[in-house]
Amino acid sequence: MDSNKQFILSIDQGTSGTKALVFDAQGKQVAKATVPLKTHYLDGGLVEQDPEDIYQNVLKAVGICLADFQFQGHPLDAITSCGISNQRETFLLWDKNGAPLYQAVVWQCKRSIGVCDRLKAAGLEPLIKDKTGLIIDPYFSGTKLIWLYENDPAIATAIDAGEAYFGTVDTWLLYRLTEGNHYLTDFTNASRTLFFNLDTLDWDRELLDNMGLSGLQLPAVRPSSAEFGVTDFEGLLDAPLPIFAMIGDSHAAAFGEACFEPGTAKATMGTGCSVLMNVGDERKSSGHGMVSTICWSTEAQVSYALEGVIVTCGATIEWLKNELGLIQDSRETEAMAKAVTSNQGVYLVPAFSGLGAPHWDMKRKASLVGMTFDSGKNHIVRAALESIPYQIKDVISAMEEDAQLDLEALNVDGGITANGFVIDFLADLLEKPVARVGIADVSALGAAYLAGLKAGVFKDLAHLQQLQQKQQTVPNGPADSIKAAYAGWQRAVKGNTDNS
Repeated sequence: MDSNKQFILSIDQGTSGTKALVFDAQGKQVAKATVPLKTHYLDGGLVEQDPEDIYQNVLKAVGICLADFQFQGHPLDAITSCGISNQRETFLLWDKNGAPLYQAVVWQCKRSIGVCDRLKAAGLEPLIKDKTGLIIDPYFSGTKLIWLYENDPAIATAIDAGEAYFGTVDTWLLYRLTEGNHYLTDFTNASRTLFFNLDTLDWDRELLDNMGLSGLQLPAVRPSSAEFGVTDFEGLLDAPLPIFAMIGDSHAAAFGEACFEPGTAKATMGTGCSVLMNVGDERKSSGHGMVSTICWSTEAQVSYALEGVIVTCGATIEWLKNELGLIQDSRETEAMAKAVTSNQGVYLVPAFSGLGAPHWDMKRKASLVGMTFDSGKNHIVRAALESIPYQIKDVISAMEEDAQLDLEALNVDGGITANGFVIDFLADLLEKPVARVGIADVSALGAAYLAGLKAGVFKDLAHLQQLQQKQQTVPNGPADSIKAAYAGWQRAVKGNTDNS
């Protein structure tokens, strides 16, 4: 088949819904469908989703997307492969027949805080960090599975009998789509469970034994770009389609933004912010509160990453609107920030839910410092916007020190990237180019790239690099004033309000 007439189906199964897209051989979006997914927020910090809802959500999105693709005159057999990206850390348990043993436990769920405290008190954190690259936190799958084992006798019985199949969302979808014939995951999803050894690239039996989960069934682990099985999506396609990629969504975004070389990084700027930096083919440990993880992998190459999580990013702008009433729409903030020539020593430290990486001060409260009678609402809005680049700079600086790497370029995605002030300020602050890939669905694009590599639609990483059409912002601000402003931010974060 003419490679220019080959297409790739990409599924991005996220927390709030599923997107199904078809990309062409130039990496361009051809068709798309989005179907929302219900999340259940329960007492005690429990967050769950219905396993069958997740599966049907995917089938519905794929069905609508394929109908759109056909409506445009394309034949279904022009689709050569499929890639899947998924919400990370969310996990499920099922039996051999694919029947769920419990609801899907979502990454946001906080039920295992007590388990985490107990594991830390037992001195397990150094061992877990050494093997998995992660910290002990409810965010990761393992501690919530321990909670289920200790609180649900049926789950405990199934695990001990070797009859409980564990999987992240990618594995659950694959198991169902292939009628139980394929029980697999990829390195990135496995690396978020607290069970996966970053050095051996396999499940760690010592950790599973220490957690009392030695009877748990676990999927075989493969690179993100590999053969995972075939499916016709329950008759939506006339012939089975090979699934050639599975990858966690944040990692997929890094691949979709061509973070192929050490020192390239991406920041997804949403309610919070996830910063992922490629550190090369050897893992790097962090002394600054980052986690070590897999960035992405093919059958020829495994790239590691450091990841830093910023708790509050776009949520600060929502606070300006909803609680202070300073703006009616987030789009107003760019002009307001530009209406004043500097922040005049005003800083907003957005620790509304504590400070994440690299500070990790979850007891910290938000603060607005440096106000005088000359300060107006434009200064407050500017300080709120500046807090986003400042926090990213904090994380990038820590990553550079941990990895002994200099940032080459920062790729950004998320709604805030539409704000020109934030992007310009970020480039000036980092003194490095900031690039926007120009597509909203970068996780889906990354999964499509990986599937297309395996299918031969894309030749190699250099081919993918050529397909990138990025809008790049280069630094042009006066470095001394930016550095002085950042020094003031660092004092504000430390609680020193003397910004003279």
